[in-house]
Amino acid sequence: MDMIDPFGRSISYLRVSVTDRCDFRCTYCMAEDMAFLPKKDLLSLEEIDRLCTVFIEKGVKKLRLTGGEPLVRKNIMYLVRQLSRHLDSGALEELTLTTNGSQLSRFARELADCGVKRINVSLDTLDADKFHAITRWGNLAKVMEGIDAAQAAGLHIKLNAVALKGFNDLEIPDMLRWANGRGMDLTVIETMPMGEIDGDRTDQYLPLSLLRANLERQFTLTDIPFKTGGPARYVQVAETGGRLGFITPMTHNFCESCNRVRLTCTGTLYMCLGQNDDADLRAPLRASEGNELLSDAIDEAIGRKPKGHDFVIDRRTNRPAVSRHMSVTGG
Repeated sequence: MDMIDPFGRSISYLRVSVTDRCDFRCTYCMAEDMAFLPKKDLLSLEEIDRLCTVFIEKGVKKLRLTGGEPLVRKNIMYLVRQLSRHLDSGALEELTLTTNGSQLSRFARELADCGVKRINVSLDTLDADKFHAITRWGNLAKVMEGIDAAQAAGLHIKLNAVALKGFNDLEIPDMLRWANGRGMDLTVIETMPMGEIDGDRTDQYLPLSLLRANLERQFTLTDIPFKTGGPARYVQVAETGGRLGFITPMTHNFCESCNRVRLTCTGTLYMCLGQNDDADLRAPLRASEGNELLSDAIDEAIGRKPKGHDFVIDRRTNRPAVSRHMSVTGG
C-alpha cells in the first residue's frame, strides 16, 4: 500500500502540526502580534490519531509531531501515548518531534517512556540576550534545562539552527563545538520565505555554501552518507568527532528525494512545504466512520505532489513564496 507520487518517490514520512500556537515569536518565523486559529477549528487529538493511523496503514514509517510548539497543545501526551502503539506493533519505525525546548523539562521522561528515541530542538544561539531578542519571549535557561532533562531521559537530540546573517553566523563554530561536545548533532538551515514577518528576510538570508566555506577555515568537514530520513546532508567534523548537517532549500534544494507530506492541525494536507496546493482531509475524515473516503482523498492528494518548491529570496521578490507561516504547516 505504499504511496508513490507522480515522480516515483515513495511517501514514507508524515509531519503533523498539532497546533499553530507557540510560546515563542521567533523573528524569522512569526510576526510578534500573531492571530492564531480558533480552537474550534482544530482537529481533536482523537482525529489526529485516526488520520495518522491511516497514513501508517498506507506506508508511513516515520512520524514527526511539530507545531507551532507541539508541547503546548493541551493533553499532547495522550496523542503521543496513542501513537506509540504503532511502534509497539512495528508498523511505525520512528515517532519523534521538533520542539523549541521550552516544555521539555516537563515532558522528556514521558516522551522516552512512550518510545520516542530522538527529538529535534530548535536553538539559534547560546547567548541568553540574543536568544531572548530572536525569540522575543524565550528564556534560554529554560531551554537548557529541557535539553538536560531530555539527555537524562536518554533521548538523542539534534539541534536545529537557522543560519541568520549578522546574527549567529559567527557563533556557529562555538555552537558546533558545544553540541558535538555533548553528543548532539547540529544542523544549520537556510531561512525560508514563508509568511509575513516584521523584518526583511533578504537581510537575514545566509547561503549555507558561504557558511560551509567559512567553517572549513576552522574545521575539517568530510561528506558522509548518514541520513535521518529528512533533507539534511551531513558531514563528519574531524576536530569535534561529531556531525554537522546542512539543510539548503534555497541554494541546493532536496526536492528530488522528497519523501514527505505535511498535515496541519485543521486537517489540511500540504504535499510540498513551498507550494500552496493542498488537500482537505477533515471533510472525508468526518464524513464517515470508516476510512475508505479518507484513504481515497490521501491517494488523490499524493497524485498531485509537485516536483519541487517555488522558494525565492532576493531584492526583487518582496512577498513570501507562500503566505502561510511555518507554524501553520509544521516545521
